[in-house]
Amino acid sequence: MAAQCVTKVELSVSCDNLLDRDVSSKSDPLCILHMNSTNQNWFEVGRTERISNCLNPKFCKTFLIDYYFEIVQKLKFGVYDIDNKTVDLSDDDFLGAFECTLGQIVSSKKLTRPLLLKNGKPAGKGSITIYAEEVKDNRVVEFEVEARKLDNKDFFGKSDPYLEFYKQGEDGRWQMVHRTEVIKNNLNPVWRPFKIPLRSLCNGEMDKPIKIECYDYDNDGSHDLIGIFETNMDKLKEATRLSPVEYDCINEKKKQKKKGYRNSGVVCVKICQIVKEYSFLDYIMGGCQMNFVVGIDFTGSNGDPRSPDSLHYISPNGVNEYLTAIWSVGMVVQDYDTDKLFPAFGFGAQIPPNNQVSHEFPINFNPSNPFCNGIQGIVDAYRACLPQVKLYGPTNFSPIIEHVSKFAAEATQQKTASQYYVLLIITDGVITDLDKTRQSIVNAAKLPMSIIIIGVGAADFSAMEFLDGDGGPLRAISGEAAIRDIVQFVPFRNFAKAPKEALSQAVLAEVPQQVVSYFNTYKLKPPNEPAAK
Repeated sequence: MAAQCVTKVELSVSCDNLLDRDVSSKSDPLCILHMNSTNQNWFEVGRTERISNCLNPKFCKTFLIDYYFEIVQKLKFGVYDIDNKTVDLSDDDFLGAFECTLGQIVSSKKLTRPLLLKNGKPAGKGSITIYAEEVKDNRVVEFEVEARKLDNKDFFGKSDPYLEFYKQGEDGRWQMVHRTEVIKNNLNPVWRPFKIPLRSLCNGEMDKPIKIECYDYDNDGSHDLIGIFETNMDKLKEATRLSPVEYDCINEKKKQKKKGYRNSGVVCVKICQIVKEYSFLDYIMGGCQMNFVVGIDFTGSNGDPRSPDSLHYISPNGVNEYLTAIWSVGMVVQDYDTDKLFPAFGFGAQIPPNNQVSHEFPINFNPSNPFCNGIQGIVDAYRACLPQVKLYGPTNFSPIIEHVSKFAAEATQQKTASQYYVLLIITDGVITDLDKTRQSIVNAAKLPMSIIIIGVGAADFSAMEFLDGDGGPLRAISGEAAIRDIVQFVPFRNFAKAPKEALSQAVLAEVPQQVVSYFNTYKLKPPNEPAAK
């Protein structure tokens, strides 16, 4: 009998006394959570934000985990000093790790332990604290906040303000739950709209105290306090655009020293509304269809398919890296597609009958019906296609991304969360049309669509990592930024010796969040959701 999820648990993390690995400043820590629940390889669950110049970070980004009472769910928290924008951690300084089980954290609610180096020795005085909270509420609070006439804390230029939101724990201590972005050189900042889960902010208790602190950001980590105020959800939710709720930002030290002190600025809450935020399962169980599309690289750099050195060479065992990637990802995704009909395209080859180069051809050579019956159908079409095409080039991604984008754009005509597209691109080399691809991805980010890129072979895939939004929003040449991260890239070689499930776990880990992000952004409900009365 399959295990049944008992509940969802939200884990928040903070650290103290981290090792300082930077010469001219302090470490820039980030925490990564890995999980192992089947005695297989570890897989990554998620990452917190990176905090600059801080040895005692309190991370805002939390980890949401399905908790199973009957399974030992092993967790590994790794803390790193991040000094670049690459996803790979091999060139980042390791600050320590801690391993435990989810059961240990849940039973303690709050767990503090020393961080250990890879040799098992203490990472200096570094420690990690993990808080666990059961998730019973899927409501979120949407905020729009600005401020005016904030105190200037800088000698040169103006303050660089940001806000921190705190909830009060059961022990009376304040716990940070959200940090806004920094607005540079501005005493009248307008922060981007943001969301905070209601459970994180006040556990659903409308009269529970909420503390908001305003700081001036400094590069060396010694951020200056501008002011503080306290409120609760009952007061905050009164805010509307026509009637904002305003708060005096008070700096107690300045108040004691300065006669006639009024405030250190005013924080204005223009919007504070509670909305229901659906989960990935809410959408899937509510009738949303996942549409799986495959794009296969047939460029000449793969090598002659008849040669054992080619990435397209099918071994006596009947496999190659392309086939393994298709099976691994497809076997997971196909469960969410009811008709099991998957369009599969190739790019970068000369195709029959005229041997013209195409960057978007159906591998079954049927333009009016490019669908393959199940994952086995894709595999069969791929095998039949190989002898009929001549590998050529260049490696252009934008045509196939734009092709799938047209399908996704049609789906937006529906006013519910009815369709979502996942494009799997398997490639061996450097993208030739990188600028067009960037624009195509920025455009696709506005659509119900995700892109998975698996790099096969030994090529330099740095451009692929650049397309993955983990290092910050992807931007087109025009400067337009993607409104959300929709690309996940992994090199196949990292999973050569791993269990077959490891590749699909790595490349599909971000898809549920991307699905939720899109539909929640556009306030789309599952198709089968009853209409509000």
